[in-house]
Amino acid sequence: MDAHKIIKEWKSNIIKPIYWFEGEETYHIDYLVDFAQKNLLTQAEIDFNLSVFYGKDADPAQVVNACMRHPVLAARQLVILKEAQHMRDIDRLESYMLKPLSTTIFIVAYKEKKIDGRSKFAKYLKEHAVFFQSNKLKENELAGWIQDFIQAMGYTPSRKTVFLLADHIGNDLSKIANELEKLFVHLAGRKEITEDDVESCIGISKEYNAFELQNAIGKKDFTTAFRILQYFEHNPKAVSIQLLLPLLYSYFSKVYMLLHARGDDKSLAAQTGINAWFLKDYRNTGSLFGHSGVEMMLLLLHEYNLKSVGIRSVGANDAVLMKEFLGKIMLQN
Repeated sequence: MDAHKIIKEWKSNIIKPIYWFEGEETYHIDYLVDFAQKNLLTQAEIDFNLSVFYGKDADPAQVVNACMRHPVLAARQLVILKEAQHMRDIDRLESYMLKPLSTTIFIVAYKEKKIDGRSKFAKYLKEHAVFFQSNKLKENELAGWIQDFIQAMGYTPSRKTVFLLADHIGNDLSKIANELEKLFVHLAGRKEITEDDVESCIGISKEYNAFELQNAIGKKDFTTAFRILQYFEHNPKAVSIQLLLPLLYSYFSKVYMLLHARGDDKSLAAQTGINAWFLKDYRNTGSLFGHSGVEMMLLLLHEYNLKSVGIRSVGANDAVLMKEFLGKIMLQN
């Protein structure tokens, strides 16, 4: 079951006795727990019917005893175990989970890791509890998540805005959500989000960023690419070579896959991991570079990735390496 379905059921008053939320991506787990804490009981019920424990400090017996209590002047009570990954002997909760009270909602937040799926305890959870696993988003899923989040909040982003955010912030959903909340305040009632908004509020340059460098190289616009690298040289905190090279390698790897893939746009997007919005850009890069040119780019990127960590290169800083890298591309094109 996914997070949206759980929230939808809660809003419809479809509530189960046990919920187990686990996984490396903490954003969805925090969101579900926060929603439950604020919405599953009324304000009048919370004082006597909400119990919150933390895995590092609580004993399984304490949590079980709390779950076994009956609600006070309410139909249900809510027991939340946060940071459950730090609880010792957590499998001792199994005794309660085998026979839960229908009047208790028991929510466990097991963050940044997963329970051992081979254990008897884990098998029981998956069979009898509402089990939600929150995994880190893949690179090709991030832009879609950002767009959906923005639209769910009632705003409309430009296409470039979404990818500026994805490239600059990375796949930390909590950080993305925090940055977007600041952006929504900045808009002061406007619903359209532009690159100017991202630049002024979050500090991502709309002209000098990793996304624009990728576009410039992909179009063989080396004048623009060199200008962006000069900006990075004078603003070293803007982006690092450790971000740029993997980004470009991922881009040209997908171009290479696209050159060999067959099918309609939907099928190509699924095969290559390219967002459907940008298939045209990847096709154009493939046409400009050709098979041999894309293979050359991948080899160069591997070479300069090694140089960036000091292999086969001594003393060269990031700016020098990136300019040298761009110069080799220009010589071969």
